[in-house]
Amino acid sequence: MQPTGYRQRPPERLDLTFAALADPTRRAILAQLTMGEASVKELAQPFEMTQPAISKHLKVLERAGLISRGRDAQRRPCKLEAALLKDAAAWVEEYRQFWEAGLDRLDGYLKELQNEGGESL
Repeated sequence: MQPTGYRQRPPERLDLTFAALADPTRRAILAQLTMGEASVKELAQPFEMTQPAISKHLKVLERAGLISRGRDAQRRPCKLEAALLKDAAAWVEEYRQFWEAGLDRLDGYLKELQNEGGESL
């Protein structure tokens, strides 16, 4: 079984996506960006870290293609780019289907045993 994300995008792209999502600060930044564009200063507010530290997280997210940064005079707003998250979700979904199929088979087997033995499991 070859995961969906590997068919649609190069494996390196999916690797970058999951590496970026591995950090809770970066996941929180992405959650903030679901509400709309935000500046580095705005993104740094909920965290007890400096703007340069937030900027490092933003660079990881940008390199992974999960955010883009624009120019608006002095401001460089960050924007969520969710397309690559769909690829990661599709990759995970394929494994969810795999596990569900296995659980369905196990359930069927347990019901078969129950019917043969006449006992409740």
